[in-house]
Amino acid sequence: MCAIRLGMRLIPQALVVSGTVLSLFSGCAHFSNKAQSKATESVEYTALFNGEDLSGWNPVLRVPTDPRADEVFQVEDGAIHVFKNFPQDYGVTERRNATHGMLFTEQSFSRFILRFEYKWGDILLNNYATYQYDAGVYYHISGQGVWPHGLEYQVRYDHVEDRNHTGDFWASSVQIDWTSADGEHFAHPADGGQIVPRKRGEHRALKGASVHKLDGEWNRCEVIVMGSDYAIHKLNGQVVNVGTNLTAGEGVIGLQAETAEIFYRNIEILELPESLPIDHFLAAE
Repeated sequence: MCAIRLGMRLIPQALVVSGTVLSLFSGCAHFSNKAQSKATESVEYTALFNGEDLSGWNPVLRVPTDPRADEVFQVEDGAIHVFKNFPQDYGVTERRNATHGMLFTEQSFSRFILRFEYKWGDILLNNYATYQYDAGVYYHISGQGVWPHGLEYQVRYDHVEDRNHTGDFWASSVQIDWTSADGEHFAHPADGGQIVPRKRGEHRALKGASVHKLDGEWNRCEVIVMGSDYAIHKLNGQVVNVGTNLTAGEGVIGLQAETAEIFYRNIEILELPESLPIDHFLAAE
């Protein structure tokens, strides 16, 4: 049997994922938070953010000539500080939404595990009245505009309704196969999840996920992506969303600046030479 090497372990090439959502989930009776492949736990991740400056990243702003455009993404204490010292309600009426922005990697990626941490600050601005505390991390991006085409690991907290959206998919001109029991939140097929007709936009994460809202604590996020085969979203160690059969398979990664002060740190990636089967990350208990 042919095999590929990942770190010090050999992964059989025959274990490349299959192409349908049901076969992808076969053998995974339930999610296990301990299912992360040992093959990927023992290797070194590469830092995408060096903690000192924005080398390797390119910012794009809705209005590049806005007086505060150069202040949207700043580096402070090993983190990317978005909207540092911005006035409360900036861009709500005057210069409306001018500082919506993205920070793109220079490099493209296809098969990878991306890790990052975030926490919210206190400042609300732009169109926060509609989207509350809203940001996100995009991947498989094509076209580097303020609203890029790609998939988003949504980072959002609705403080009005006390509703978490972190871990949601936001599909922007990209479609995925996705399973849900209520048509709104992700559910594993073993828990009653059925394939939902393909759609763009929001695909809500698993109900009841543990998340730090406005307590000043860091959330740990992970995106596991195997080209166009599948994408897994994890939040604080828990699998909260899964999409398969993506209509995009490669692209740059982007951090979003939208409606609220936010800090990103410990942004690191593990690139994989070949696809790993989904049960390396979603294991039967």
